[in-house]
Amino acid sequence: MKLIESIKEFGGFLNRYTHYSVISQCEMTFSVYLPPQAKTQSVPALYWLSGLTCTDDNVRTKAGAQRYAAELGLALIMPDTSPRGDKVPDEPERYDLGQGAGFYVNATQAPWDENYQMYDYVIRELPELLEANLPLIAGKKSISGHSMGGHGALVCALKNPGAYQSVSAFSPICHPIECAWGQGCFTAYLGEDQMTWQAYDAVSLIEAGASVSDILIDQGTDDEFLTGGQLLPETLQTACQNAGIPLQLRHQEGYDHSYHFIASFIGEHMAYHAKALR
Repeated sequence: MKLIESIKEFGGFLNRYTHYSVISQCEMTFSVYLPPQAKTQSVPALYWLSGLTCTDDNVRTKAGAQRYAAELGLALIMPDTSPRGDKVPDEPERYDLGQGAGFYVNATQAPWDENYQMYDYVIRELPELLEANLPLIAGKKSISGHSMGGHGALVCALKNPGAYQSVSAFSPICHPIECAWGQGCFTAYLGEDQMTWQAYDAVSLIEAGASVSDILIDQGTDDEFLTGGQLLPETLQTACQNAGIPLQLRHQEGYDHSYHFIASFIGEHMAYHAKALR
């Protein structure tokens, strides 16, 4: 880990690091907010997975989460959304495939399979790196995210029982095998066999028996991607009802898909995770 930026905020520090990822076979960048409590004691961590086109910079500059992390004593971990670099495959003419659109899967298809291993990066390599180099980040962790990152948060929690104390999302892509974003990326990254896609689809995982203790989701009613059929929260609601998983699906009147929406409710999500991590 190489520290490339450190900014004091709310008594703690917003740090930015680079490191060589063995899993992704490229240099990766991520940010960590260490609350003031981390000076003297170990603190639990909340992992935030960002959405299409984003880097770690979006959430750390737009969500306002650091204020709440400082108050609640949470470390905030903010990885990138995909591998990057001149040698990493990309589709520059598309925002929804390639760099910025890793979709938190382990790609199996060329040319993506060499670098696009974002699922293993999030659940294994990055936590191991942080816990080895920042020992005051305790082993307890929760996970959240936005849009494509909300999809990633749900999938990571459902596929790893007990690894995360809680899971939440803003405007998640709930059923990617049934929406254009998911179908495009899954075909490229995972191939034509749609049975393999189910391993990275929250609704399919729940229908197959995966479970978590509960889920919190906020969804804006004026979200253009909600009416465009990309998010499909009603399919997740039905799956959770059938499986007996408590789901708080809160429809927030008049809010869109942007970080203005996230910033309006991020404090409530942080408190939700802090309660579970305690």
